[in-house]
Amino acid sequence: MCRFVAYSGLPLLLADLLYVPSDSLILQSYHARERREPLNGDGFGVGWYVPEIDSTPCIVRSITPAWSSSNLRHLSFKTRASSLFAHVRAASPGMAVTESNAHPFNCGRFMWMHNGAVAGFHRIKRKLRHGLRDKFYDMIEGTTDSEHAFALFLNELPNLDDVDSAEMRKTLVWTIGRLNELTREAGITAPSYYNFAVTNGEAIVVSRYCSDPDTQGASLHYAHGDCLETLPDGTCDIHSVPPNEKASAVIVASEKLTDERSEWYDVPNNHTVTVFPDLTVKLERIEC
Repeated sequence: MCRFVAYSGLPLLLADLLYVPSDSLILQSYHARERREPLNGDGFGVGWYVPEIDSTPCIVRSITPAWSSSNLRHLSFKTRASSLFAHVRAASPGMAVTESNAHPFNCGRFMWMHNGAVAGFHRIKRKLRHGLRDKFYDMIEGTTDSEHAFALFLNELPNLDDVDSAEMRKTLVWTIGRLNELTREAGITAPSYYNFAVTNGEAIVVSRYCSDPDTQGASLHYAHGDCLETLPDGTCDIHSVPPNEKASAVIVASEKLTDERSEWYDVPNNHTVTVFPDLTVKLERIEC
């Protein structure tokens, strides 16, 4: 299992998500609070958009543990973004710790992250790859189940240049359903965990899902309100507002970034949370 955070809203420093909060993503890289194993030291990745240049994200990935990267620290306190993905990795057993296996993955304007694992992935890998168009077969650079799931998602989209939030959500749910089919056909009974996050730079869709209906998926929360504000004592405040009110920022995260629990909402098991371009939020049950 890994830890990730997705952000959309008014521009803020990367550090305001990665370093400043009391349970920042950097802290989660060595002391995660909401998973049994607290260490996520098998590399990191950050991706953000600079729309005044083009529609594709800037991606920085490394096999260095996030807590010890001086480059990430320097970058984070000098770079602002209004749309951001960040991920700290705990590699699944047998998965190589390489830069090509670090998240987020990207293709064109899309970014993708995963917290979880496809059970018995080595037993379905060949069949999954066989169904991909050449463009997405050749896109895969690493060996992770996560990147292969991303290729499966992209392969199902009819047009990468014209995808709205509804199409993204529909295709993400289809991807989960297809992975369930492949594992069932292979006789795999162990549960798979699919906390996937995808964005096109405008909307974000994130899933919390476990293939075993009696098992909870990995933790997932969101905050909906004003931008993170650093207070004089160094703590952060989100100024949360109800989901039906207008917000200026939305954060979706594996763990609550601040200690003020009232600022955060839990994403129910086997649901998606969609963050629309206008920063409204919608929860929907995954039926597959």
